[in-house]
Amino acid sequence: MTDTTQTVDIPHLGGSTVGYRFGKPYDPSLPTLILNNSFTTSAELFRPQFADEELLKVANLLAIEPYGHGKTHPTYRQFTYWDSAIANLQVLDALGIDQAFAMGTSQGGWIVTQTAMLAPDRIKGIIPLGTSMDRESQQSQALGCWDGTEFCTPAIDALAESVPDDWVVPDEFVIGVLDAGLGDSVSDEDRAFWLDVYRRNYSGDAGRERLRICSINLRDRDSLLARLNSLTCPVLWIHGTADSVYSVANAENGIARFTGSKDAQLKVVEGGQHFLSASDPKEVNAAAVDFISKWK
Repeated sequence: MTDTTQTVDIPHLGGSTVGYRFGKPYDPSLPTLILNNSFTTSAELFRPQFADEELLKVANLLAIEPYGHGKTHPTYRQFTYWDSAIANLQVLDALGIDQAFAMGTSQGGWIVTQTAMLAPDRIKGIIPLGTSMDRESQQSQALGCWDGTEFCTPAIDALAESVPDDWVVPDEFVIGVLDAGLGDSVSDEDRAFWLDVYRRNYSGDAGRERLRICSINLRDRDSLLARLNSLTCPVLWIHGTADSVYSVANAENGIARFTGSKDAQLKVVEGGQHFLSASDPKEVNAAAVDFISKWK
């Protein structure tokens, strides 16, 4: 498998190397769409977007891997989602891009929202996919969402001690993430693909530590609900009815909090899974084309 993800250096967190990938050579005449991937995946999650000619016609697709994911590593050993939002902006600086739209799957949904909060003059609109703006709260579970503490805590505990250089992420961790994100839509080929990606990204003691911090960030993140009214850019939240992690009811509660947005809409995809950009790219890509065309 050929990995076309490149890296760029930014100053945040003591100096960081950030993994990024363009869908095709950068065209300054087009708007740019940042793509932030879901929990412990990589820029490879957006292969269906990179393969969509209609989407490539309307925007530069720029996948940026959050801290602890793919090729993105800081000098400092701790990081949060807010740091990944800052990294988005510093990657734009490094690449000479002034403004962008931003789309994120699951955790990528709140990273792009945080990015817009930090720099409202630079983010022209956001497309959160299969996400939540809440922490792992009782309200979230009451609205039909998963118990993220129950999912993450065993891995956090199991990854607490140092491991030898030949350690690789356990297959059951990867399969658990794929099952939660893609349900029964995961083919044998895709399962083998992602097992290979995870084994390369999470190996040795440094890989163990990154995986643990990513799991802590997912479980212990802060709620964004009280901050959402500060956003003024347009928002298109896309959510699948078969999402096993976050519910449509929770998405309805979340989108209603964007009271300062010039336009905040929820699009529901029938049968859509949690990793919506991968499970239902046709619907997601078409909606992104319309959104960017409208607000560019």
